[in-house]
Amino acid sequence: MGRVYKTMQGREIDMDKIMAKNELMPAVGNLSVNARGDQIGYGGKILKTKEEMMSDYYENNPKALNNRQNLATEDKITDSKQLDNRGKNEGKRKN
Repeated sequence: MGRVYKTMQGREIDMDKIMAKNELMPAVGNLSVNARGDQIGYGGKILKTKEEMMSDYYENNPKALNNRQNLATEDKITDSKQLDNRGKNEGKRKN
């Protein structure tokens, strides 16, 4: 069972079930994709899946993968610095 929410009227709604049921429906907007992210054409026919679009993007932009990895390591570094500094500012009040 996925994410289940209870409405004010007491009904239970399973959001994962609703998303799985509607993933092939065209998304609202002017981007011509379905709810899953696949590129769709006339009549809702899938032209390219999301995985194909992502692999094409990373093949054409090899630096994007490196930037993504660098960002992940920078996040880890800043997280560890924040953990180191958390005890230093205790007891000090900012006005």
